[in-house]
This record gives sequence, structure tokens and C-alpha cells, in this order.
Amino acid sequence: QVQLVESGGGLVQAGGSTRLSCVASGSIFRSNAMVWFRQAPGKQREFVAHITNTGSTNYADSVKGRFTISRDNAKNTVYLQMNSLKPEDTAVYYCRSYGNGDYWGQGTQVTVSS
Repeated sequence: QVQLVESGGGLVQAGGSTRLSCVASGSIFRSNAMVWFRQAPGKQREFVAHITNTGSTNYADSVKGRFTISRDNAKNTVYLQMNSLKPEDTAVYYCRSYGNGDYWGQGTQVTVSS
């Protein structure tokens, strides 16, 4: 059983930065693609960023140029560097690992104050 644990959320001022981490247990991490999603109150969960097992990335238009997804296969960890944060970035952020199975984390809250 693979478990994903997100961390790094919290309260951040608009214009600030923070970095989220998602650590995966098990041995399938390096073979799986990793994705960050987010869900704001009263809204549907939405795609944020994606990284393949070979390191190719793509982003939602709303975060392009501000957020960076990366992975460290030696640490079984995927990161989301979030810069120039806006109040509309406030959400619970979830990571997902898929390919060899499909796994989700429990989420971490990011609140951006204006």
C-alpha cells in the first residue's frame, strides 16, 4: 500500500512564497507520474501541476510562471514551489501518484491573506 503525505501548507501573505512537499512510501514512486491538485471552498478540485516520471512538466494556466513542480526520486518526494501567491490560491492542496496504481494524499491547507 502506497501512502502520500503532504506538508508545507499554512498561512502566507499575498505576494509571498511557500513550498509544499509530498512524500510517498513504497517503491513505485520513481515509475509514477505525480500531480498536484487543489480544492478551494465551495469549488471543484482542479489540476495545478504535473510531472512525469522522466521530469517533464505542465501547469494550469492560472499558476504558470508562478508555481514550479519538481521531484527527487532519491527522497520519494515531489515538491510544489509556489511564488507570487494570490488570495485565490487559497485551497487544500493534494498530491496524486499514478501509473503503477493511483494514490492520493490527505491534503494540506494553504491560506493566502490579502
